[in-house]
Order: sequence, then C-alpha cells, then structure tokens
Amino acid sequence: MNSKLIQRLFFLCSIISFFYACVPANKLQDEEAARRRAEEESSNCREKLQQALQDAENKSKLLSEAEKSIKELVEDTATLSSQYSRMKAMNKDLDALYDKVIAQNKDLLNTSTIENQKLSIELENKEEELEKEAEKLKALEASLKKKESDIDALNKSLSSREAKVKELEDVLKKKDEATLALKKKINDALLGFEGDLTVKQKNGKVYVSISEKLLFQSGRTEVDPKGKEALEKVAQVLKKNDDINVLIEGHTDSIPMTPNARIKDNWDLSVLRATSIVKILTDYGVDPKKVSASGRGEFFPVADNADKDGRAKNRRTEIILTPKLDELLQILGSN
Repeated sequence: MNSKLIQRLFFLCSIISFFYACVPANKLQDEEAARRRAEEESSNCREKLQQALQDAENKSKLLSEAEKSIKELVEDTATLSSQYSRMKAMNKDLDALYDKVIAQNKDLLNTSTIENQKLSIELENKEEELEKEAEKLKALEASLKKKESDIDALNKSLSSREAKVKELEDVLKKKDEATLALKKKINDALLGFEGDLTVKQKNGKVYVSISEKLLFQSGRTEVDPKGKEALEKVAQVLKKNDDINVLIEGHTDSIPMTPNARIKDNWDLSVLRATSIVKILTDYGVDPKKVSASGRGEFFPVADNADKDGRAKNRRTEIILTPKLDELLQILGSN
C-alpha cells in the first residue's frame, strides 16, 4: 500500500515538470505562479505523505498488536474451551452424583421413618421405666429421711455415750491415781518388813502379800506379835482412807494338815487365818463393814509346791485393797 502511494506522487511530480518545460516564454509568470502553487502542493503532499507514512506505521504497529491479541484470544479461547469441556464433564458427574444422593436420601428417609418408630417405642418404654425409677427414688428418699432421723438420734446417743465414756475415763483415772497413792502409803507404812511381805499394784487393786513366817507359826491361826505390828501399820493407813474395801485371803501349801478339834484341813486353816487378821484389823479401828475374809486353801499357789521354798511362798495371807467404785457404778447405772 505504501509503495503505490509513493509511485503516484512521483508520477504527479514528473507530469508537472514536463508541463513546465513545455510552457512558452510568454506564459512564464503564470507558469511560475503555477509552479509555486505546485511546489506548495508538492510540499503539502510530502507532508501529508510523511503523515500518511507515520499513520501507516502506527496502524501497522496497531495491526501487529491486534494480531497478537487475536492470537492470544484464540489461545485463551482454546484453553477456555478445554476448561469448559472439563467443567461440562464434571457437571455431568455432579448431576449423576446428585441423583445418587437424592436416591440415597429417599432410602434414608424411609429407613429413618422405621427407625423413628422404633425409637418412639423405646422412648415410651424408657419413660415408663423412668416413672418407675422416680417412684423408687421417692421411696428411697423417704427411707433416707427416716435413716437420717435415726442417724441423728444415734449421733445424740453417741454423744451422750462419749460423755459417759469420758466421765468413766476420768473416774478410772482417779481410781488409778488413788490406787497408786494407796500403794505408796502402804509401802511407806510397812518399811522394815520388806523381807516378809510384798506390795504390788495390779488390775486397779493393791495386793499386800504377807508370808506365814511373819504372821503365824506352822499350823496355827494366832497372829504373832511382829505380825500384829505390821497389821497395825496397815490399819493406820486404812483408817485414813475410808473409801477402801478390804479383802483378806488365806492361802496354804498342798501338804494336808493333821486334823484336830478346831482345824480339819487346809480349807479351815486358810479361813481361820483370814478371820484372825480381820479381827485384828477391826480391833485396830478399821470399819468392819469394809472388811471381809476368804479362805483359798492350797488352790491358788504362786510357786511350785514340790519344793520347800515354793511351799513357803504359797503359805501366805493376801490383803487386797480396792478403792470403792461407787461413782463408777453410779455412772454405769445411769447408762
């Protein structure tokens, strides 16, 4: 297109030059004027030509860009077409999947209806069971309330018993303290007789065990003077402690006695010896109401009767001192 336009312009310029050469002299001025106009037109043409060339170049660039854009659009169209095909296939798969889901939902709905019926029946059964359990719970609550009431009563009773136990413990503690103090007093009173007697505390009682050697001659029931001296010491302590019960126990060895008019056997001997000591204590001022006598014979030995030393230990008299338990008995009686 550009080469043809240039050829035409050159052809036009040639024609103008030819006519200018053929013009007669007399017409020079007109021709000159015409020439100048032609030159101006030629200049204008050249400018237009230049402008046309520039426009052509710009349009060529635009055309290249348009062709490039078209090419890209074609490529994009192909890509989009491929994507569309894939999307169409996917859409078809989705439609099939949707139809499958719809069918499954219908099946589930039918199954759900049956299950709902089963669940409804189970729910009714559960409600009935809960009502029964609620009734049982009410009965249990009533029973618990009664038990709580019983527990409260037991707690009150327990508190009362604990108070009683504390009171008993206090009394027993006082009793033990009194027994310990009594033992000390007896020990202090009988200083000098240690070889012929022992003083022990056991089971809340004080045991004064006096050997036959200190009190009696063999087979006799009369107390020797030294034995009376010891009994007087004991009596002095008992008179100052009027809350003591006194038990006198006579004991013998296992060798049988030779019977006589007063004493038939070891039973008689043990009883008569215990009675003799009771009489001596009361003669020294001990309240007879607090003293009792008991004969044990040979049946409660403290040593082996097979040898002489053992038999000597068994021939004894025990004075058992027990603090009175009136306060303790009152507590037990009130309980």
